[in-house]
Amino acid sequence: MQKSIDTQDAPTESQGQPQGWLNRTVIGAGITSALGDFCYETTTVILPGFLAVLGLPPAVLGTIEGIADAVASFTKMISGFIADKLGHRKLLVVIGYGLTPIGQFLIALAAGWPLILWGRIISWFGKGLRGPLRDAIVMQAVQPETRGRAFGFHRATDTIGAVLGPLLGVALLGWVQGWNGHDGSFAFRVVLWLSVIPGVLAVVAFFTLVRDPEHSPNPALRFFHTLRGLPLRFKRYLAAVGIFGIGDFSHSLLILAATQLLTETMGVVHAAQVAGLLYVWRNVVQVVVSFPIGVLADRFGHMPTLIAGYVLGVLTAILTAAAFALRIDSIVFLGVIFLVAGLYMAVQEALESTVTAEMVSQELLATAVGALGTVNGTAKFISSTVVGVLWTAISPVFSFGLAAVLMLAGTLVLRQAGGAQQS
Repeated sequence: MQKSIDTQDAPTESQGQPQGWLNRTVIGAGITSALGDFCYETTTVILPGFLAVLGLPPAVLGTIEGIADAVASFTKMISGFIADKLGHRKLLVVIGYGLTPIGQFLIALAAGWPLILWGRIISWFGKGLRGPLRDAIVMQAVQPETRGRAFGFHRATDTIGAVLGPLLGVALLGWVQGWNGHDGSFAFRVVLWLSVIPGVLAVVAFFTLVRDPEHSPNPALRFFHTLRGLPLRFKRYLAAVGIFGIGDFSHSLLILAATQLLTETMGVVHAAQVAGLLYVWRNVVQVVVSFPIGVLADRFGHMPTLIAGYVLGVLTAILTAAAFALRIDSIVFLGVIFLVAGLYMAVQEALESTVTAEMVSQELLATAVGALGTVNGTAKFISSTVVGVLWTAISPVFSFGLAAVLMLAGTLVLRQAGGAQQS
């Protein structure tokens, strides 16, 4: 008979009390994520410039990022369910991290969009495979009352790689650009090749450092029955996350926006470097504020803090639309946009999973986190594709303005869901 699903009480530790929140598993997962982000965030920061050198329009970037997000999202759902059913998580996470450098390898070889698309799909399939399982392992390695701190620490270490990788990538891009006898894409390819190294190290780190807390298999679980049995309040929460996510475009498009706004005065390569540094600045902000946000959430509530973060997401889209409307190429103004983006991403990445953990039973935690990832990824597929296509077909002002409206609608629905949870 299938295990019963507790839809009312918060999850409890079924395998004994975990150790302090800063334990080996939390630290190991953080180191692994830092190396993984070092690998694929280097690609994220130089990919818009790489596509520009290859002569590909914004619609191509938006479509590639959207498809990759969709692949990751559906993979998250399946991987979470399989983990809850079979009780095996660590091996799947290791495989997920191993796919990222393989994707980088393909992108480095690309002469046009098809191989870039396949490389991004493989990398994001790995990201979807590992994400909910890694998060479930971390959540079960700490006490419920310290999840905000643990996830804030994890996201901070995760984003350190997202700072160092793009920084090194931008520096190498400028250095290799000075070599003679090569076409414009050569410098980008060198950076992509080198980014494979930290991706391989991430696999080694997770395998050797992380301990997966005991997780009993539940072979009676049935996929669609399990989804239907998730708590109603969690389904309302997913609806809010999905509406917000339809406007929450990939930040590769934010990098492309900065590149286009700066190209007229700087040239495409220099503009791509500056845009990359602005993205690094976004990641620095995320590193600095992730842990304090986790502490605040533990003290004042995870849902109210997440709502505040969503408001900052709306502001990011509004400011980007304004930059295009007013043709603002000020690095300071663009820096403010990336600052706000870093703040809202820190809140979103640290707290969406912890709010999920407050709503579902321990036995279905990986499935619920997978469902969250699926909703997020599907919404971002729509958002990145639509924003990129509307940018090309109509204007960037219209596309980012529409994104702001959708993100605001999601924020209002989340506020209602938060009120229903408290009542």
